[in-house]
Parts: sequence; C-alpha cells; structure tokens
Amino acid sequence: MFDNAAFSFPDITVDEMYFLKETVTGLSESQTRNFNMIYSGKRKKEQDMLLFSILGLLVVPGLQRFITGQIGMGILYFFTIGFCFIGSIVDLINYKKAALKYNKKVAFESYQIAKMGA
Repeated sequence: MFDNAAFSFPDITVDEMYFLKETVTGLSESQTRNFNMIYSGKRKKEQDMLLFSILGLLVVPGLQRFITGQIGMGILYFFTIGFCFIGSIVDLINYKKAALKYNKKVAFESYQIAKMGA
C-alpha cells in the first residue's frame, strides 16, 4: 500500500523516507492519506533546522530547542547563552539528526491520530 509518490515532501531524506515507509505499514489507504496530511504540516526540513540552529547561535539562544518542542532545554539555553555557546555549536553540527529525531516524533504522533481517525 505504500506509494513513494504519497511521500514526496520537499527535501525528504532517504532515512526519513525509509522510516515513513515502516511507519505506515498496516494503515489503510485512507489512513495513509490522513497520516500524510497530518505529517506534512508538522515536519521540519533539514534546511529549516540549520537556519534555526544558526539563529539560535547568533540571535536567540535556544531557538532550535523551542522549535522542536524542547521548552525546558530552550529556556536553559536562553539563560546560559547556549551553554556558553558550546551547546549551540553542537546543535549546529547535529542539525540533521535533530530534524530526523523531531520528524520521527511527529510521525509517531501522526500515526496515532491517523489510526484513530478511520
């Protein structure tokens, strides 16, 4: 039931595509469409995470953490100026992993919503 065209998000990575393929296994066609609509609105592109990390380093410490829903870490980064810039630099280096981790979390939430919806 998995159709690669169903997950033609802009700038999707191979890892994300593989993960989505595993995630929608067992969903009906209508549930997969619902999953696709929910997930596409919530996912973060790697380029966006890179931008948020740069802004988190230079402008608003912890911005990248706030965007991914890590409010506590965002506040900690804000008041410690990104752990004296070290944490912000590490986040800048690991922006791809952060995007994939966030997208996996969103995919799980979207799966739960799509599964209940149909």
